[in-house]
Amino acid sequence: MFTPKLGMVLLFVESPQESCEFYKKLLQREPLEASPTFCLFQFDNGIQLGCWSRHTAEPKVVATPSTAEICFSADEIDKAFEVMKKENIPMLQDITDMDFGRTFVARDPDGHRIRIYRLH
Repeated sequence: MFTPKLGMVLLFVESPQESCEFYKKLLQREPLEASPTFCLFQFDNGIQLGCWSRHTAEPKVVATPSTAEICFSADEIDKAFEVMKKENIPMLQDITDMDFGRTFVARDPDGHRIRIYRLH
C-alpha cells in the first residue's frame, strides 16, 4: 500500500541563484545543494524546499506563481514581519488578525506567496 509522506515542496523559478539568495535570507540557513538550475534547502524535520529553473524542468512548466502559498508557522509574528521588512522582502498583506490566528503574506522574487502565521 502507498502511504504518502510530504518530503519536498518544489517551486519553479526564473533564476535559481536569485531564489537561493532570497530563501537563504528568509530561512536563515544555507542550501543543501545549489547549482545554476536548482537550489535545495532542508528543514530540521527533513522536509525540503527546492527551487528549480522553470526553463529546464521536465515536463515543461505551464503554471504561474501565486496560485498556492508556502506557509511557515512562527511564534513571534511581529518580529518575523519586522525582520522581513528590514530585508526588503515585498509584502502582499501586512500583519492581520484572522479567524485562525495572526498572519502576514510576503512574496518571493517569482511572485510565490509566503504566509507566516501563528495559530490561536
